[in-house]
Parts: sequence; C-alpha cells; structure tokens
Amino acid sequence: MGQSHPPARRTKGRRFAARVRRRFAAVAGTVLVLAGGLLAVGPNASAAGGLTQVTGFGTNPGALSMYTYAPDGLPAGAPLVVALHGCTQSANDYYTHSGWPEVADRYGFALVLPQTSSGNNANSCFNWFEPGDSARGRGEALSIRQMVDKALSLYAGDSRRVYITGLSAGGGMTANMLAAYPDVFAGGAVDSGLPAYCANSVSSAYTCMYSPPDRTPAQWGDLVRSAAPAGTAAWPRVAIWQGTADTTVRPANATELRDQWTDVWGTGQTPSRTESLGGGTTLSVYDDPAGRPAVEVYSVSGMAHGLAVDPGTGPEQCGSTGTYYLDTICSSYHTARFWGLDGGAPDTGTLPAPTGLTVTAVSDTTVTLGWQPVADAKSYAVRRDGTTVGTTTSAGYTDTGLAAGTAHRYTVAAVDAAGATGAASPPVSATTTGYTPSCHTASNYGHTTAGRAHQSGGLTYADGSGQSMGLWNTFTTHTLEQTAPGYYVLADSGCPA
Repeated sequence: MGQSHPPARRTKGRRFAARVRRRFAAVAGTVLVLAGGLLAVGPNASAAGGLTQVTGFGTNPGALSMYTYAPDGLPAGAPLVVALHGCTQSANDYYTHSGWPEVADRYGFALVLPQTSSGNNANSCFNWFEPGDSARGRGEALSIRQMVDKALSLYAGDSRRVYITGLSAGGGMTANMLAAYPDVFAGGAVDSGLPAYCANSVSSAYTCMYSPPDRTPAQWGDLVRSAAPAGTAAWPRVAIWQGTADTTVRPANATELRDQWTDVWGTGQTPSRTESLGGGTTLSVYDDPAGRPAVEVYSVSGMAHGLAVDPGTGPEQCGSTGTYYLDTICSSYHTARFWGLDGGAPDTGTLPAPTGLTVTAVSDTTVTLGWQPVADAKSYAVRRDGTTVGTTTSAGYTDTGLAAGTAHRYTVAAVDAAGATGAASPPVSATTTGYTPSCHTASNYGHTTAGRAHQSGGLTYADGSGQSMGLWNTFTTHTLEQTAPGYYVLADSGCPA
C-alpha cells in the first residue's frame, strides 16, 4: 500500500478498494467513504459558468482534471486558492455552491478547482486515505502540486500566497497537502475533514471518520513533521470548520485537528480567545508567539455534515444551499479573511512599524486605537486578530460592530504612496465591555444539546475552555459559567455569576 504501483496494479488495487468500500457502506448504511450520506448532484444552473479546464499541467500521476477561475482584470501578483470538492461532487458543483468565486471577485485572487473521477475512486472521492495518493511527490498530491505551478504561471500569481481548502474527503486531502507541502501553502482550511494522515487504508478511514484515534498532540504533530521536508521551520496557518451535529465526520476530528496543528505551531491547546459569530458559530483562536492567529477552530452549533454557506448579498455572505452546502455562515468569507486575503498586497513595503499603539477607549461594540504617525505613510492598515478590518489616513481608528465581552488583538501597519504595506506594529489587546457572565447547571447531555459543551469519544468537554466534564450521559451533572460568548468553565464549587 505504501509503494507506488504500476498503472495496471494500481487499477486492480482500486477495484478491490471499491469492493471493500461497498462492503463497509452496507454495514454503515452509507454509500460514500466521505461525503456524508447520499449525494445526488443535479444539473447546475451555471453549467460550468466561469470555469476553464486546463490541460497539460504536468505529468499528472493522480489522473485528476484541472479547472480554474479568475476574476476579470486580475492583476499580476494576486493570491491563489485551491478548493477540493467532496465525494461524488465535481469542480463545478463546488464552484456553484461554495461561495469561493464570490469571495475571489471581492478580494481579487484566482481559484484552482481540481476534480477527481470514478476512475480514481468509485465515489469520486479524493484518495486522502491512500499513501500512494497523499504523500509528497506521489499520485493525486503531486497532481495538485503541479496544478499550483501551472496556475501561478497562467495568472502570474504570488507564490508566497497560495492556499488550499476542501470539504469532507477534500478536507482530508487538504490536511495531507498542508503537511506534505508546507513550502507551497501559506494556509489551509479543513471543512468537515480529518487530521493529516489519520488513515492509510479504507478500514482506517472509517475509524477516523466515526471515532478518530485519541493521540496526543505531539503524536499528531509528528505525523505532520514526518510528512514535511526535513528541516521545515515555517508552517501554514490552518482553519478548522466543524458542525457539532455531524454524524459522518464526528466532531472529535476537529479536536484532533486542533491538537495536531497547535502542536506543530507550538501554541498549546488553550485558545488565546474565543468569539461568537453568526450562524451559531463559536470561533476559538490560537495565536503564534508574535500574536497572530496560527490556528482557528470554527464550531457551528447544530450543523450536520457539509460546508457552511450563507446565501445573500450582505458583506459577510456568500454561497448557495444544496446537498451538503448548509445555510449557517459563510465559511469561505471567514477563511479568506483569516488568511489575510482581504488585505490586498502582503507586507512588502519598507516603512517601519508604527510605535505607541494603544487602546484609547472601549465600549460594548467598539474599540478605539491610537498610535504615533509614520513619516511618508499615506494610510494605515488596521488588523484585528490577524485580519485587516479597515484603513485610515489618520493615526487613529475605531473598530465597530463588535460583540460585547469579546477579546481581540490589534496591530497596525503603515502603507506608502505605492500601496505597499510596511511592517506591523507590536500587538495590543482589548476586550469590549457589557458582557454579563451567566451560570448553567445541567447534565452533560443537557449541556451538549444546549450548545455549552461538546462530546468526543463518549466524553464531554466544555466549549471554549475544553475542560473535561466526564462521561456524556444524563446522570453526570455540572455547573458551567459562561465567562464570554461561547466560552464556558467548570464552576461546581460555586458560580461567581
């Protein structure tokens, strides 16, 4: 399994694997290795709208198809995002529903949408669980890498700003690609997916989906480090999206993914802060030593298996509903902002970092900042939690529309007359006012169904803090104190609120 096979042997092996998949599917009551139940993709209104098929992109050992999308007038030096579909889906299905084309138009970057087929996998899944397809320089992984090179050449893209995302089986392959090619991808997003190299066979794929191994963070991190080139010191920034009601890829996978990538980054597993977003989503942020988000976990309360979308024309909306495209929150929008794709050019300017950044005022919904002016600066880019939230020509800025009682970290950078952004300032932290802590006493089952906790492997953990609460049942009772939106701590000895 771990060796590269000649085409004839590989085809025979895939036919055998398909038979094994069908046997597992009958037992499990599904027909997919990793897309979540039955998925019948009907005709799409776009009929490949905007997608361009690209051929001749390399040796293509994984026998994949390459499709691209680029906004009109895309300038040279733009970022590139690779988006991997789920099982039985297609590049066009993902293009139509995921919201990535809308975000690409908004922020100005190119898309690559690889597509597999039933010839590779009986259910058109990316073979994230096959070592011959998911290791560096092999099979489908190498085909995707070759697509990146081709797209960068086609669009004169910025090789420092290449990102990858995927749903379900595409999410599993995304995690593997981030581990195998940290020198290619600056960031990634695993949507309803699995930890890197969780499985190396069909049978272990099912184990990972339904009950992932409870490895230590260091053990998970070692799988990434062993897959990467020797001596790798810079790692991609990783977003993890997971629905709490996902019965196809259990929420425990998000916990193991968090453990894996926070260990790689050396941040520990306690979040730097949490934030409540729309659609019942709780965001937990894990900062690197410089105060920039390295890993973000988006837990969507009550969402089943699929990709989070939010149809509409609002500034934070994108995508359209469909099978496994679920109306909750626009994951593509938030992921793009986490990667910094909303901030224009990277920090390539020569202007020094602003000094004296301070928080001058806070309210329930605003944070006001001030800093010392920088000579020759034409404007300033203000970043909240690593993402650009505004620009200003003055040495001060008020960030609005925040949730009460939430903590944020800010930096500011000077922008020169040519639009190049200089070095970022040291970060400052601010917490909005107005949040009133609350106490909740219930069984572990009750806390979980109310969205205050989550279960993994039959055990219960408090949302936000991750504190262990014991067995997931109706007999074990605890008191939780909500100290911030979406953040709960054990308070059995007395709840101050």
